[in-house]
Amino acid sequence: MSADPPVGPVESSDRAESSDRVHAEDGDGSAVEPAGDPRIAVRDLSVSFGDVPVVSGVDLDVDRGSLVGLVGPNGAGKTTVLRAIKGTIEPDAGTVRLNGDPADDLSAREVGRRVASVPQETSLAFDFPVRHVVEMGRTPHLGRFDGHGPEDERAVREAMDAAGVARFADRPITAVSGGERQRVLLARALAQETPALLLDEPTASLDVNHAVRTVELVRELVDDGRAALAAIHDLDMAARYCDEIVVLANGGVHAAGPPEEVLTADAVRAAFDAEAFVGRNPATGSSSVTAFRRSDTDPQRLHVVGSGRDAARVAARLAAAGHAVSAGVVPAGDALAGVVSDAGGTVVTAPPFEPVDASVQAAAVDLARAADAAVVVGEDIRHGGAGESDATDAIVRAADRVVEIGSDAGGAASLEAVRTALTAASTGE
Repeated sequence: MSADPPVGPVESSDRAESSDRVHAEDGDGSAVEPAGDPRIAVRDLSVSFGDVPVVSGVDLDVDRGSLVGLVGPNGAGKTTVLRAIKGTIEPDAGTVRLNGDPADDLSAREVGRRVASVPQETSLAFDFPVRHVVEMGRTPHLGRFDGHGPEDERAVREAMDAAGVARFADRPITAVSGGERQRVLLARALAQETPALLLDEPTASLDVNHAVRTVELVRELVDDGRAALAAIHDLDMAARYCDEIVVLANGGVHAAGPPEEVLTADAVRAAFDAEAFVGRNPATGSSSVTAFRRSDTDPQRLHVVGSGRDAARVAARLAAAGHAVSAGVVPAGDALAGVVSDAGGTVVTAPPFEPVDASVQAAAVDLARAADAAVVVGEDIRHGGAGESDATDAIVRAADRVVEIGSDAGGAASLEAVRTALTAASTGE
């Protein structure tokens, strides 16, 4: 594409100015990064709408080569923080710096050279071709009288290819689906070629394939040196792809840090008002969060007797409700052992298909004796071979109270069985 040459005096293009404003230059004229400055730095940010406070005291950094996930319940202020960083809303207090410079000191064009955004929604109501929408991402790089040149065409072409929208580049934006429109907005942001990206629920309207492709594309851009701050609802996806997570809740930052430190059962309970079991996804190695509705539970120490997926499922639900769980004797590598270990409990294991050693049995007996109750999962658990049933009987007999749960019991039924048994025991029924 090219524009007709302007008539009359021509003002100098803003293109050459952009690098000077974003970067210093070394002796040979090449751009260099400011030392030590995050791509995005937010300090003590507060925003309210009228007399309704939304967030206050928000601090966060997004460094070069870092993907930061912004998570929290609906209404926590994730979109508000992103909009304040982009400059589309005015904060009540606090500062936002882009590449070390106060955002308030930058023009809209300068901000657009430093950070691009992918919003949840767009007001594009005209029949712009998809290609033209993506070309809008080049606006911050154009002077007042500049047309699109080869570099702009390259950036647009590569952005459309990366976002998977090239095949419908000539289709009107009003004729594409919601998920396709979201990918067009991503392409527009990529065409902007900024050192930082802001993404507001970038996978919300996408199918599984395009959701994974989108987040993996962002991850690749970050690995190549960009910075990204993304509001994400899917906690598993945040744990899998993000370097750091910032949890917004109750009007401010509830927690911040690496996913494995931030996404804990206690943090999910406090921020989302939900119970959760946080384990390790065997396919990805990242944290995996399974949330449950809050239950009215008085936490107890429970020793789980059983093995396999059914016992693991029961233990996960008990742990999510706040019970301190232990288990054993369990075959080494059993699903129950993994769940209890992820929950921070003690597990006594033994080699599978071998008699249970007396010292191993004694360790499990001690756990059962110290627990408020033993939870026996499965009707056939006491009918093992090679001494397993004798060991199981000894462990169960050591417990003050025994709760028997069928292998097909759901999570709610497991909690209710434990509650009923402990209540009956405490009242002497």
